Amino acid sequence: MGIIIWLIMGGLVGWIASMIMGINAQQDIILNIVVGIVGAMIGGFLIGPLLGSGSINEGITIMNFIVSLIGAIILLAILNVFQRIRKH
Repeated sequence: MGIIIWLIMGGLVGWIASMIMGINAQQDIILNIVVGIVGAMIGGFLIGPLLGSGSINEGITIMNFIVSLIGAIILLAILNVFQRIRKH
């Protein structure tokens, strides 16, 4: 059951993060899921302890969702910087 929640929440988080970053048209559902899952891990490790939040594995709460979304936005921002550097 955990993997299904990871896929659903990862897709949702990745999709919202890509809309916030303005790159939704460049990503498909698989990339949204990957961005959401990796972003949730980044958010869980970096931001979760600062805000006293757990991970998505501990339950789906608004705070866990926000932490995952912030992590996904950070991941997309980092990838955007690397793409700009690579183009120059």
